[in-house]
Amino acid sequence: MPKYFKHFQQPIHHIELPDSMDYPFYYQPHPIAIKACEEVQLYLENQSDFIHNFGLDKNDNSPAIGKMFGVLVCENEKQEIGYITAFSGKLANTNEHLFFVPPIFDMLNKDGFFLQQEERLNEINRTLVELENNHFFIQLKKEIGDFETSSNEKIEKAKIELKSNKQHRKVKREVILPTLSIDEAKLFEEDLIKQSLRDKHEFRVLIQEIENKKQELKEKLNFYTNQIVQLKEERKFKSNSLQNQLFDQYQFLNINKEKKGLREIFETTAAQMPPAGSGECAAPKLFQYAFENNLKPICMAEFWWGESPKSEIRKHKNYYPACTGKCEPILGHMLKGIKMNDNPLIKQFEHIEKIEIIYQDEDLVVVNKPEEFLSVPGIEIKDSVYERMKHQFPQATGPLIIHRLDMATSGLLVLALNKESHKAIQQQFIKRIVSKRYIALLDGLIPNDEGTIELPLRVDLDDRPRQVVCYEHGKMAKTDYKVLKRSNNRTLIQFYPITGRTHQLRMHAAHPLGLNTPIVGDDLYGKKSTRLFLHAEYLEFIHPRTKELINFKVEPNFNL
Repeated sequence: MPKYFKHFQQPIHHIELPDSMDYPFYYQPHPIAIKACEEVQLYLENQSDFIHNFGLDKNDNSPAIGKMFGVLVCENEKQEIGYITAFSGKLANTNEHLFFVPPIFDMLNKDGFFLQQEERLNEINRTLVELENNHFFIQLKKEIGDFETSSNEKIEKAKIELKSNKQHRKVKREVILPTLSIDEAKLFEEDLIKQSLRDKHEFRVLIQEIENKKQELKEKLNFYTNQIVQLKEERKFKSNSLQNQLFDQYQFLNINKEKKGLREIFETTAAQMPPAGSGECAAPKLFQYAFENNLKPICMAEFWWGESPKSEIRKHKNYYPACTGKCEPILGHMLKGIKMNDNPLIKQFEHIEKIEIIYQDEDLVVVNKPEEFLSVPGIEIKDSVYERMKHQFPQATGPLIIHRLDMATSGLLVLALNKESHKAIQQQFIKRIVSKRYIALLDGLIPNDEGTIELPLRVDLDDRPRQVVCYEHGKMAKTDYKVLKRSNNRTLIQFYPITGRTHQLRMHAAHPLGLNTPIVGDDLYGKKSTRLFLHAEYLEFIHPRTKELINFKVEPNFNL
């Protein structure tokens, strides 16, 4: 029996097994997968096999690092049902654990090439730090900077003196020359020419002295800069070489025992090269071990354990799908030949017979967008507000769509029926003079009655369309809020978005630096429910033709 295959400690005979795998990037964990996760969580709560601060013990002052864990429910060759489990990345600075399946490649093996070559890279980095912080190197750079400043001042002063002397000679020619005899004038002119030549010579001497000094200082500086450049080139070469050598170690199996490496898998993606950490997530580890040991995959689930990272939103014990940036290309190969459910997001919306129109005239139309319905066509889903309105208003000119709502969000959306109206209303959105108000139901109690949230957001490049908080590259997002009522550990709240970033309200609600309370039904930043309880309730703007202030309000189909 495979070493890491675990039998369930609790009865599972009453649970009907699924007949196909869930789509790994959007699914609700199957009850038997949840049972497996509960057993892993029980182990994590009571284990003494390793020491790692997940951030759950407030008395532990060491750096807290939460982790993603995964389970794969399998059938072994004896037709017994059990599960295997894995974690993403490394745990307690090692990949070797009795409870969890091994990585596809153990880069932390002390005798392996990775750590040895990484030590050389670390040695280069240490040498670079020493060189860049060398007292004489820093002093030289300062001396060169000061010399540049003083030299520029000397040159500028010399230029002014040259110009002044030339002007004086001109005046002398105009005033004195007419009073002199021919012979005297000739001698006088020759003297002026000598003065001019002397001034120019002195200026050239000054420039040459400055250039010589610059060259002298530069040669001294080059002693350090040449070493730094060479070390950086060596580091770049060794880093790329190590990365490619590392990529080649990651060879992924599927149920048919077909093998593919990381570089081959990612060469057809937009990035073409694997992101850092590819193959280290829980899901690839689980399927690799299953295929290597003839375990038949049944269903899987992944959950977060511990404190949330500062940028992403991860809630303790919440379930999350596999990431798209790293895992989607890999699992596309690994799950080939596995019977799998369709992507539930790729669906048509026949149940939405008609988009409710709140208002229309010759210039614009305002609709109440249903939840889980696109504002504009997606890559795979074409049905959307745009497609419906284009069909309903064939005479419309221009782009129609002025602003968007997330697919999961319901509520007011204004569309322009001509180019002039589109431009006029779009400018109001750009200048932030459109008033918007949203209603949301939060999965917890908010202590403050009102306030403002400001957090910079950008897309998670490894897991689109998720957003992360990023103070370096993110765009500032600002939201005012006001609590309406609280009951049964939930809060009904009004949001007033000042900016309009992707997933702004969802991030501001769920992030620990925001309200730290996700919107009910937020399957990206909270827990899945019947819908995302977020609704665009109110919209106010200036009519493009009449120039009157108009507003619209639609109550949500939920309450507290």
